[in-house]
Amino acid sequence: MPTFSYCLLLLFLPLLFCTFHANIAQNLIPETCKKCAANDPNLSYNFCVSSLQASNRSQCDNLRGLGMMSIKLIKYNVTDTRHYVKNLLKNKKMDPFIRACLNDCLDLYSDAIPTLKQAMMDYKSKHYKDANIEVSSVIDAATTCEDGFEEKEGAVSPLTKRNNDTFQLSAIALALINML
Repeated sequence: MPTFSYCLLLLFLPLLFCTFHANIAQNLIPETCKKCAANDPNLSYNFCVSSLQASNRSQCDNLRGLGMMSIKLIKYNVTDTRHYVKNLLKNKKMDPFIRACLNDCLDLYSDAIPTLKQAMMDYKSKHYKDANIEVSSVIDAATTCEDGFEEKEGAVSPLTKRNNDTFQLSAIALALINML
């Protein structure tokens, strides 16, 4: 029959493991973001840390897990932005130029969703070069979307923050992919 101390050990061992596991992720994220930001002047260290720490930490215990999580964050952001654009387009009194730009952005973000699904599959299969190309195309989509609004003087993009977030999340993913 197991002793009382043995039973306590069995109860506290999982807790100890979870604490250790959380500490690894806690340190991995800031250290990795520091490296990413040092290698890319367009990448914000604070944005990187806050984005990755807000994600599901159980998948972020190593660099490869962080990479997958970063691609999932882009996909979530792109999907949410697509829905946001669809809601903006419901406004019938919108300036025709802004409406045209938003329609272009809707197409760009709609195309990015299957691209990110493919990037996740390629990443899982360790086809990092292909995942890199696919994530790079998402950066292009966000940049193209934002640039469209600048074609008319005085036009203001309602998607600037979302496009910047997509850009930053994609830059994080690219930096992580390139570390593997």
